[in-house]
Amino acid sequence: MQKITIAIDGYSSTGKSTVAKQLAKHLGYVYVDTGAMYRAVTYYAMTHNLIDDTHFDVVGLVSKLNEVVVSFKFNPIAGFAEVYLNGQNIEKEVRTLEVSSQVSKVAAIPEVRYQLVKQQQQMGKDKGVVMDGRDIGTVVFPYAKLKIFMTASPEKRATRRFDELIGRGDDVTYEDVLRNVQERDYIDSHREDSPLRKADDSVLIDNTGLTQEEQFKLILLLVERAFEDLE
Repeated sequence: MQKITIAIDGYSSTGKSTVAKQLAKHLGYVYVDTGAMYRAVTYYAMTHNLIDDTHFDVVGLVSKLNEVVVSFKFNPIAGFAEVYLNGQNIEKEVRTLEVSSQVSKVAAIPEVRYQLVKQQQQMGKDKGVVMDGRDIGTVVFPYAKLKIFMTASPEKRATRRFDELIGRGDDVTYEDVLRNVQERDYIDSHREDSPLRKADDSVLIDNTGLTQEEQFKLILLLVERAFEDLE
């Protein structure tokens, strides 16, 4: 069967990664979490004292980008590919609220986006890939066969993110998580380079009132239609 490229974009904490992993596993495709790539660069910047709540050494980070190698390795126990930074597994470290509070600022830097987009396009050059992020359908793969744009209310997304962090044992408040979601929405949508926006030919899915099962069934229908168009 002919393979396609599937691009899933949308706001933070809409469950893009969850459904992309499900879909890739179902189709036997490669899954690429581009958000984790930007989180990895952010984690690098944080651990090298290049960014915190009071300063951001953009020039310093850009000068170090050639030292930042982001990769993915499949974890058979977890059932998905985990993100590595310079050979070190940082899957857990990049999911913290501290990284979330800085990642949109790092992702807004054109040099960072240029480097990571090149890597993402290389990962998907043979198709058979499900990739999620903020600019997959508009910049990375503008000719993807299937494009999906996911959204949900900020309150619903904050609740999902809060439950996830609390479940992991993180010490956070709902108010802080909601504030982070709203701040990331604004930064992602207003940055000059590759702002978050729905591609004209993408399918909008508002999952505020959907269960994961309902959403997955809906997306499978979209995939079936995409394959039918190839015939």
